[in-house]
Amino acid sequence: MSDIKKHMPGAKMSRRRFLRTTALASAALAAPAIWPSEARAGRKIVMRDPGGPFTKGFAEAFYEPFKKETGIEVVGLQGSHEPTGMIKAMVEAKNYTWDGSLLSKSSHQSLVNIGYLEPIAPKGGPGPNLSKIPENMRTEFLMGTDVYASLIAYRTDTMGKNPPKGWKDLWDVKGVPGVRALRKHPFDTMEAALMDDCVEPKDLYPIDFDRAFKSLDKIKNDVAIWWTGGAQTSQLLNSGEVDVLFTWNGRAQVAIDDGAPVELVWDGALWTFEGWSILKGTPKADLVREFIEFCAQGKQQAKFTPHVAYGPTAPDAYDYVDPERAKVLPTNPAYLKNMVSVDTDFWGKNKETASEKFNAWLLS
Repeated sequence: MSDIKKHMPGAKMSRRRFLRTTALASAALAAPAIWPSEARAGRKIVMRDPGGPFTKGFAEAFYEPFKKETGIEVVGLQGSHEPTGMIKAMVEAKNYTWDGSLLSKSSHQSLVNIGYLEPIAPKGGPGPNLSKIPENMRTEFLMGTDVYASLIAYRTDTMGKNPPKGWKDLWDVKGVPGVRALRKHPFDTMEAALMDDCVEPKDLYPIDFDRAFKSLDKIKNDVAIWWTGGAQTSQLLNSGEVDVLFTWNGRAQVAIDDGAPVELVWDGALWTFEGWSILKGTPKADLVREFIEFCAQGKQQAKFTPHVAYGPTAPDAYDYVDPERAKVLPTNPAYLKNMVSVDTDFWGKNKETASEKFNAWLLS
């Protein structure tokens, strides 16, 4: 007691008060740390996204509000489409330009097969928001953020009098003339080629590559441009450099929203989903999981739809989506019933082989 009095001149402390003060100090040391936003402000994650309209859409829906709520900064970096090769290189070198990435379900599966992604849920299991995402729109390693369709888009000013109505018309360069562009990737291109060759949707998988390439042989010399990124297709439609192509509905919608005379063909469109994943071994995995839980909220997903015309995956998202905008989203029941579900398990197992075959065919 004499020591305490020596450091607190003029103060008197009873034994009871001394013990109470000591107990409170011990409890404070034992209690878990509380992270105020100021203390968390230095934390940052980097997420790969496709750029284009996603840049503004994801900033408004996810990046900025997540930082405001948690103090954790999210940097969105544009990456090439289907960036599995880049992710493999990062994981193998343990040099993480990205901590997480937006991936198609097919690309995610090819990385899962070699163990290059982290589970998206914490050890205790999915949080309340992630748990509400339908199970057919998420996996252990991917949270479906949006549903998208690969479909035919054409300019009405050049093809309006004789528009394409399906995949056979895209291949019919004489009966449905116009400058064409196709995707420089086996995803979607193989399915489109088979449906041109009268293969029923239920019989698309496993892909008959020989038959698909024979179908592509018929149109190869009439393809003006082999596109490599979604933003490129928006530009091609906007500028009128091509009359018809197939692309993701959200990318075509960008051209429509910019005033281009473009129509979409929903019948026979291919649909799947894409979403957030975590690179294996990133030291920021737990922060990315916190971000993913935030992104699973319907009210947040609704905020990207004015910029990216893809269907949100959270069940309550449409409570917040503008009714007019809902009419151009691929999860609209009027469209979905006539669309074809992509077999992402097939592509997860066969992407590398298919890419080799496709690139060899292009050079032949």
